[in-house]
Amino acid sequence: MKRYILIILILLSPLTVFLQADNLTSPLISIVPRPTQIVPGSGNFTFSAKTAFAVENQEQAAIARNFIDLFTRAAGITPALNVGSKEGQVRFVTDSSFKPEAYLLEITPQQILIKASDTKGFFYALQSVRQLLPATIESEQPVQNIAWSVPAMTVRDEPRFGFRGLLLDPVRCFIPKENVLRIIDCMAMLKINKLHFHLTDDNGWRIEIKKYPRLTEVGAWRVDRTDVPFHSRRNPKRGELTPIGGFYTQEEIREIVAYAADRQIEVIPEIDVPAHSNAALAAYPQFACPVVKDFIGVLPGLGGRNSEIIYCAGNDSVFTFLQDVFDEILALFPSRYIHVGGDEARKTNWEKCPLCQKRMRKQHLANEEDLQGYFMKRISDYLRKKGREVIGWDELTNSSFLPEESIILGWQGMGTAALKAAEKGHRFIMTPARIMYLIRYQGPQWFEPVTYFGNNTLKDVFDYEPVQKDWKPEYESLLMGIQACMWTEFCNKPEDVDYLLFPRLAALAEVAWTAAGTKDWTGFLKRMDVYNSHIAEKGIVYARSMYNIQQTVTPVDGHLEVSLECIRPDVEIYYTLNGSNPAMSSHRYDGPICVTKTQMVKAATFMSGKQMGETLELPLTWNKATAKPLLDNKKNEMLLVNGLRGSLKYTDFEWCNWSRNDSISFTIDLQSQEKLNKLAIGCITNYGMGAHKPRMIRVEVSDDNRTYHAIGELNFSPEEIYQEGTFRNDYSIDMGGVSARYVRVTAEGAGICPDEHVRPGQEARVYFDEVIIE
Repeated sequence: MKRYILIILILLSPLTVFLQADNLTSPLISIVPRPTQIVPGSGNFTFSAKTAFAVENQEQAAIARNFIDLFTRAAGITPALNVGSKEGQVRFVTDSSFKPEAYLLEITPQQILIKASDTKGFFYALQSVRQLLPATIESEQPVQNIAWSVPAMTVRDEPRFGFRGLLLDPVRCFIPKENVLRIIDCMAMLKINKLHFHLTDDNGWRIEIKKYPRLTEVGAWRVDRTDVPFHSRRNPKRGELTPIGGFYTQEEIREIVAYAADRQIEVIPEIDVPAHSNAALAAYPQFACPVVKDFIGVLPGLGGRNSEIIYCAGNDSVFTFLQDVFDEILALFPSRYIHVGGDEARKTNWEKCPLCQKRMRKQHLANEEDLQGYFMKRISDYLRKKGREVIGWDELTNSSFLPEESIILGWQGMGTAALKAAEKGHRFIMTPARIMYLIRYQGPQWFEPVTYFGNNTLKDVFDYEPVQKDWKPEYESLLMGIQACMWTEFCNKPEDVDYLLFPRLAALAEVAWTAAGTKDWTGFLKRMDVYNSHIAEKGIVYARSMYNIQQTVTPVDGHLEVSLECIRPDVEIYYTLNGSNPAMSSHRYDGPICVTKTQMVKAATFMSGKQMGETLELPLTWNKATAKPLLDNKKNEMLLVNGLRGSLKYTDFEWCNWSRNDSISFTIDLQSQEKLNKLAIGCITNYGMGAHKPRMIRVEVSDDNRTYHAIGELNFSPEEIYQEGTFRNDYSIDMGGVSARYVRVTAEGAGICPDEHVRPGQEARVYFDEVIIE
């Protein structure tokens, strides 16, 4: 008897309920984000034309009506809605004991009972039911022969964080209203409740302001540079045509805001000041510092020195202009929060501007950072008087004038600058660029469209834990929540935005909602797959990067070890060594592959007999340097002799770079005397990211690693170094048949990128990929 009692207690424990819910092979119990508790029941509840919803008031009715509309479109049935009645198979019951946004969902074969204390709780309960329904519930046309059933269960649920946000950037790539609405609906299904709408930047002004029509007549349009990646685009010239862009009318904004509100999403507008303002200043150049004499245009890319053109902090008419703009913004957005930017404001012109310098003297400001603090405080004070709360990027912490009661959005690196505000008692939100910026690559870069920086995979987002162990206890109480940022620099159409956004948005939701310490990667993947089937029905083509293979090729004792991995543990990897495409009949990968000669390795992931990811092709080549040791055994330098060439993406983990570019040096030990005819080394140019060939490459040889003899040297002019484009070159040095054991390569970087570069003042970086010795 004791044994049976123990089994029953284990089965009823919350942990076991979690495990049951996440490891069911049936896709029926699949909810993202993971609920606090699920107790599976017996049987199913089936929706039909005879189903009735019983709600207590009109607020609940609005929520139920949106849900009923799904059936009207997809099922061709319209369940009844009874307001102020208890008669119905789907009942809403207000229970004030529930926390905000929390809910209880009880599904039996006879009825669905939902309890919550607010409309958000009722809405989120229905979103859980929505995910339990067949994915065809998202169809815009009636679908035949579908059982509109959900499994019986009891769900208790509440969020970890009150702020669960997504930044959407329609500036770099304009996103039409219809696409924004679809994204909002997908957010709502995930219980994400804040849309940070980034409406202005250097690259465009996206919202109609009636008092200042030129903001959209001029500021919403830019030159066409779409044939060049964002980071490499040259600035506009006076008189060029500006066909690229778009904006939202005020009526469209009202529609977006109302649509989001119906789905319990608060739209937070961002009007970025004082920087990222070229689009506004192209329309109204009088608001720039008077020292700016250059043509101000809407930037198609990074902008170089032009991005230093920002609002003049010493001109009072700037503040009048911005207050007028914000007045119209406040009338359109009922959000309690207004985002005012404050990031990446370079003070080059402020330092030279007589008006700004006069302002600093008058206000007794120590430096230009404090001048920005004054600027942001003045704007923030105006908005606070209007009853709103201000959010700003973490650069606001650079000044001693941190606006009163401002909320800081921590983004740089791991977002830790926000803790400087927390130290002063300010609330903050975490959106670390290293993890939560969805513009970064979401999978093995061989298969991904071009963007920049490194990887933020689905698993990277899922694994993020915002509350760090070294935080002071009071920091956690000031943390409002987390946010992902969907920047669109490398998007040229709305489908590109969808690709980068999904399915990583589901991982954000899991982190933002699920209680600390309860996430389960394998279970999440199963539930996310069901969510993905829902958004696919809505026409979203989500990324399948999670099925692709990341390789690591490592020299080990004279051979190469090829390691293959996929972030999904539920797939199998099969590979070939004969050049054929992998299949289920190929070698099953169960550990590193040993390679001792020129070899083509092909691999792919499979699930249930079906290939899931792209085929990875690794053309490994062998030469006298391959798999040979490098002195000091530096891990990054091993990439130089691993037989695999890097792609045109310098962050693909196959390019070697150094922290200091003024004195690059490495030595290869060939382990015996070898006759050497030629040395070649691969080098990448990525103009937009400041990756360039070095000023000099020198090759020396030695028999004993003590005395070295120069063999040859290559030198490059600035014109050769700073070529525009993205390409790879192999640079060769004739070694003349010399006999030696040790080969030393020394290089010197080109230094600082010149003023006419798209990244002026930044150090030019050197990236080598493979040393080939014949």
